[in-house]
Amino acid sequence: MIREVVQIGDPVLRRKCEPVREFDESLSALLDDMKETLKKEAGAGLAAPQVGVSLRAVVVDVEEGYFEFINPVFVWQKGEQTGAEGCLSVRGKMGTVCRPSKVKIIFQDRKGDKYSLVARDFFARAICHELDHLDGVLYVDKAADVRDSED
Repeated sequence: MIREVVQIGDPVLRRKCEPVREFDESLSALLDDMKETLKKEAGAGLAAPQVGVSLRAVVVDVEEGYFEFINPVFVWQKGEQTGAEGCLSVRGKMGTVCRPSKVKIIFQDRKGDKYSLVARDFFARAICHELDHLDGVLYVDKAADVRDSED
């Protein structure tokens, strides 16, 4: 099911999300809906609060593949990259944001199994952007500038 992507100003985007504790059909349905919504919106990532759910769950779809990260935590961050970012919850805007160029996270999958992953470059940027959503942070909070995007 395609879900509505909430926009800046909605309080759910500013809350610190709760950890996922139940790895059940409800979580699977949420993740499936997030994947469909992300595909429809043609984005690189989507966090649960962006569809109105205050849980620590994100999906990322980048060149490296499609990923689901439940209860993700950074192990380390290295390097630096600066580039343009947009957000499905901040329509029509872009900003220049500095992010780590390489990150390692630990996370769970939809069954609750634990994994770790190292990401570089745009993949690392997408992970950082989406994990910020889980703590109520939007890219506009970190951007050196925010401007109208050229849709």
